[in-house]
Amino acid sequence: MMFYLTISSFFPLLCIFYILYNFLETKRHKKCYLLDYQLYKPSDDRKLSTEFCGEVIKRTKNLGLNEYKFLLKAIVSSGIGEETYAPQMVFEGREDCPTYQDAIIEMEELFEYTIERLLKRTGVSPLEIDVLVVNISMLACMPSLSSRIVHKYKMREDIKTYNLSGMGCSASFVSINIVESIFKSRKNQLAMVVTSESLTPNWYIGNDKSMILSNCLFRSGGCAMILTNKPSLAHKCMLKLNCLVRTHHGAKDESYGCCIQTEDAQGRVGFHLGKTLPKAATRAFIDNLKELAPKILPIRELLRFGIHSVTLKILNHGKKKSTVSPRAVINFKTGVDHFCLHTGGKAVIDTVAQSLGLSEYDIEPARMTLHRFGNTSASSVWYVLGYMESKKRLRKGDKLFMISFGAGFKCNSCLWEVVRDLEGIENVWKECNIESYPPQTLTNPFTEKYGWIKDEDINTFKLPE
Repeated sequence: MMFYLTISSFFPLLCIFYILYNFLETKRHKKCYLLDYQLYKPSDDRKLSTEFCGEVIKRTKNLGLNEYKFLLKAIVSSGIGEETYAPQMVFEGREDCPTYQDAIIEMEELFEYTIERLLKRTGVSPLEIDVLVVNISMLACMPSLSSRIVHKYKMREDIKTYNLSGMGCSASFVSINIVESIFKSRKNQLAMVVTSESLTPNWYIGNDKSMILSNCLFRSGGCAMILTNKPSLAHKCMLKLNCLVRTHHGAKDESYGCCIQTEDAQGRVGFHLGKTLPKAATRAFIDNLKELAPKILPIRELLRFGIHSVTLKILNHGKKKSTVSPRAVINFKTGVDHFCLHTGGKAVIDTVAQSLGLSEYDIEPARMTLHRFGNTSASSVWYVLGYMESKKRLRKGDKLFMISFGAGFKCNSCLWEVVRDLEGIENVWKECNIESYPPQTLTNPFTEKYGWIKDEDINTFKLPE
């Protein structure tokens, strides 16, 4: 009887302990970690030098005087250097007639370089991968690219695969969001994400200014990464995902149409970058930050911003709307140590930096990535991360903010926490002589060759033979 009473008295405590243990165990498995990643670096014979860029522009038959001059000015002001990479067919002079096989080869080169190095470095077998997400926005094939990877690396029959297209430059965060959602319902998972863009079939050969601009900005690149929610691997991981926010303004006509693949007047397919793009990006950016800020900033900063905003409203009450008044500015540096900005172009970096009140030190990784690798679409923020890692900026406990913009129109962002000190030992930036970055004077070779072209030269400037 006494034994029965003793067990009975402890039974509620045992139940509480069991429930608490299961809660904590489930919470542990819901965390999303970045185990490792591998950036893509094409061979040196794919570099776009100043001279070669000029040759590519000159041999485009459909360009007139205005378009030729527009392209040269765009390259001069792009912030892109002459060591970025382009698809093989451009160097073979076939950008006006790429084949389907060219596009497939471009993707297979990316897979072979990134996935094989990543698996070797992490010691993960292809058979251990539970989830595979591939995002290549502008190439759809049959079988899918994710199926090609499964076939090439002989992955398991029960692997969960996702093949994303049309997601634009912010696609890698969409992929990570899918993985994060899966981790919440499945324990001890390993997920691979492959992110890139297919430039081969999307080189525009027409003369629409809103479309030829994409040829100046987008470059070859890509990244493969492995994510996990295994507690046993937590100490080996690089980053832990704290939060991820996605903003989609596709319901707005202006936002939907500002960044879209379409045909020009002659029926040539191209990627249209509209004049409303800056406005659409700004609106999506603001809405994204409104949702993100309460999740990543300390309460004291949110209170300071709230009090400042209310005070300014009271002081400005009754004033004319045309009167320029000071605005309350939130300080994101109170909750963030490092900023990975999407390298959509010089203007994109400058605008985001100004909005967040960032210093030159903060935006140096984004500027150098744009200069060295160009806009590599959805993989661009990972090249920025690679720069920080190689510069040994990332220390355990640091908070890392990533933000990107994409067609739709979308603005996606996330906050990572550095799990261990990162050295960037096997990073593509090491092969780029990272010690020389940033250069004392960031000269643009295109400026020296084409920067003399001015608006008043339009009537005298002649196309080269």
